Amino acid sequence: MEKTVTGNTMKNTSVFDVNGIPSMGKAIPLGLQHVLAMIVGNVTPAIIIAGVVGLGSADRTLLVQMAMFIAGIATLLQLYPIGRVGSRLPVIMGVSFAYVPTLIAIGGQYGIAGIFGAQLVGGVVAIFVGIFIKHIRKYFPPLVAGTVVFTIGLSLYPIAINYIAGGVGSATYGSYANWLVALLTLSVVLFCNQFTKGYAKLASILVGIIVGYVVAALLGMVSYVPVQEAAWFAVPRPLHFGIEFYPPAILSMVIMYIVNSVQAVGDLSATTVGGMGREATDQELSGGIMGNGASSILASFIGGLPTATYSQNVGIVAMTKVVSRFVLAIAAGFILLAGFVPKFGALMTTIPQSVLGGATITVFAMITMTGIKLIIQDELSGRNMAIVGLAVALGIGITTVPQSLELFPAWVIMVFGRSAVVISTIVAFGLNLILPQKTLADEQQERREMEQEG
Repeated sequence: MEKTVTGNTMKNTSVFDVNGIPSMGKAIPLGLQHVLAMIVGNVTPAIIIAGVVGLGSADRTLLVQMAMFIAGIATLLQLYPIGRVGSRLPVIMGVSFAYVPTLIAIGGQYGIAGIFGAQLVGGVVAIFVGIFIKHIRKYFPPLVAGTVVFTIGLSLYPIAINYIAGGVGSATYGSYANWLVALLTLSVVLFCNQFTKGYAKLASILVGIIVGYVVAALLGMVSYVPVQEAAWFAVPRPLHFGIEFYPPAILSMVIMYIVNSVQAVGDLSATTVGGMGREATDQELSGGIMGNGASSILASFIGGLPTATYSQNVGIVAMTKVVSRFVLAIAAGFILLAGFVPKFGALMTTIPQSVLGGATITVFAMITMTGIKLIIQDELSGRNMAIVGLAVALGIGITTVPQSLELFPAWVIMVFGRSAVVISTIVAFGLNLILPQKTLADEQQERREMEQEG
């Protein structure tokens, strides 16, 4: 552990200690590394949802701005808890892609105010999940959690393809230029990720977006009017988007918050195991989930979308072993600062949708593969394959053919017909409880017994 002598006291300056406070010369570059890893993933959901609910230029900028603001606040709360709320672990929080399919369904039906009303209740539920996570966790084994994550990834693919084509409703939807820019962006992301090292590899998505953005600008696909109109400094505007409560929307969001809370257990555990060489304590898990719930409640009032732990930043901690909370607090400071600068949010909204599509399809693909990795942690017995197969089949199948529910009440269509993730979660959770536990060995023994009987 690095220590420096200040007067008669010893100051811990190690970046490898959770309480270490290194010099700014060390902390700033290491903190910026985390900002680069999360920034694209943090602002893109806001841009997607703004398009779905039809927000104007100023409100779209504000939604992106608040995505940065709430990410900074949520991260600081995790690093430096208030009472039992917060994990005290080196994690970065941000707006989560996992909620996007459900947010699209809610926003399309009830508007932006309906999203924030459902999010407020979901945040309250997350706090209760955090309190009781020790008892709830067993009902969401890797098989169930993996099925949910896998379905999230599959649900996001149409969004990416629509973005690659230029965005639904765009006058240039499906044009050669959109596909050219998108595929160029994707190629740069893949090249940086697979053939480079260091910052270029770490920030491969950011590099891809920059290259795609420059090419799009040269092709006349970028408008800077939103940047010109945006102010240099602004503070959050509470209740600007309103809050409305619709039971079907609330039910969908509550399910997502429960699932996300269980997923947070994995990220928090990966942080302590990978970066600190130990398992996460029950107190850390509980505080982390409650912190996310509290952040989401605050976000619903100021216009920030639902937050979650960022797995890519967990990966950085596990890879570098840099666990100093001070380093991540520096990152949170930069993220928070961007939340006060509307011109930053406006600049993000000028990124052509084809560029975002080319970059984010890799993220969605990784989400899908993460789900598969979780699923195969449990053996692929007939029972387990039935759970995964049916959950995904019903989730994707019903939402692909929504007219199959057209004779049902509106609330049924809202809850079950618009988000594959909700259906898959319910089916996987229910079947895991109902179907008898059978291992591959049990199934093999059954076959032997059937042969003997024959």
